[in-house]
Amino acid sequence: MAQLLDTLEEPAILLSPDYRVLAANRCYRRNYEGREVLGRYCYEISHGSTKPCSGVHDICPLKGGLELREPQRVLHIHHSPRGDEHVEVEGRAIFDEDSGDLLYYIEIIRHSRAASAHVDEEGMVGRSEAFNRMLELVQRVAPSETAALLLGESGTGKELVAQAIHDLSPRNRALFVPVECSGLTESLFESQLFGHEKGAFTGAHAAKTGLVESARGGTLFLDEIGDIPLPLQVKLLRLLETGTYRRVGSVDPQQADFRLVCATHRDLKQMVEEGRFRQDLYYRISTFPIELPSLQARIDDLPLLAASLLKRIKVAEGKRLSSDAIACLSGYAFPGNIRELRNILERAALMADGDEIRPEHLPDECRRPYGAGEFSVEAEDGLLSLEEVERRYLEQASKQFGGDRKALAERLGISERTLFRKLQKARS
Repeated sequence: MAQLLDTLEEPAILLSPDYRVLAANRCYRRNYEGREVLGRYCYEISHGSTKPCSGVHDICPLKGGLELREPQRVLHIHHSPRGDEHVEVEGRAIFDEDSGDLLYYIEIIRHSRAASAHVDEEGMVGRSEAFNRMLELVQRVAPSETAALLLGESGTGKELVAQAIHDLSPRNRALFVPVECSGLTESLFESQLFGHEKGAFTGAHAAKTGLVESARGGTLFLDEIGDIPLPLQVKLLRLLETGTYRRVGSVDPQQADFRLVCATHRDLKQMVEEGRFRQDLYYRISTFPIELPSLQARIDDLPLLAASLLKRIKVAEGKRLSSDAIACLSGYAFPGNIRELRNILERAALMADGDEIRPEHLPDECRRPYGAGEFSVEAEDGLLSLEEVERRYLEQASKQFGGDRKALAERLGISERTLFRKLQKARS
């Protein structure tokens, strides 16, 4: 079996049914030089744990392989000589042909290049369960040609995720071309996307290459695709269905060759129901949806994210957050997510004269617990009615979330439609 492992070009270990490492291939020994693994438990080596992954709220490849009797792929954070790393673990079980009992389990370990579990000056960083669930989906879809649809609130880092999908794909040597769909008029949309010939319209003094052509062999990222008006959705659908387009002012068809990644903060399913988004286009772009967690859903990543952002902000060079400042930020709702966190840190860095950013350098709203009262339940003639309390609370919560109805509905534990009705009633 040890010889079989050495035929694999990636780090791999052979496990017994009780999680002990029986062998490691040459690639594993080379990558993890100095680590003694034979006879030790895999979870002790990888996680510093005294229990298998399944005993500490994590997915265990061996346990899954034994129960389902099929290959397993999971994303974990493993200890390594370089520190904690995101790794994809592919597990393959070997059963006894006669008894059906598990004899051995092979784990192939691939380092993930999509994100870092440490402070990093570029790319995605995170360690939380919500982040890792999203990252696992990125790892699965990236090597394929499948269209990915990134869903989530504004400011959650959709372009970074789209860039990661491109970087992990076979198309990564060609261009990653982002297109901001918000505010594009029909003429501008066609000219930007498809390009135009000289003299095609007033002001077209020279021929222009479109973004579809620029993305040839690479990835086309349509950001905020939910903002494309219906007439333009027809043109986009035609491009996706036929794989061809024409430059504005030309009759010659051009062949498109790109991998599509789209993103939106809108509820496209609801828009389809309301007739504001084409159903056929929705099914074209939503083959593989990936939900990006809000910052609130991955608040455990806040110290790591903040430290990484401080390294990326020029005016924050050499500055750090105090523990009290981190505590303040941890209690804030972050309606603008990571984008808002970056803005807060840049402002705080300018407010701090020394190297340490303290609570007093943060905006007032960050120092007030989420939902802290701006109104009292008391009225002049006694208590406010429940209806009035709800009206005032919704008004305050809407202000805090900056108009992102979907995010607010999720936070309140109600559907977006229910929230819409309540807001309509509160404002009437």
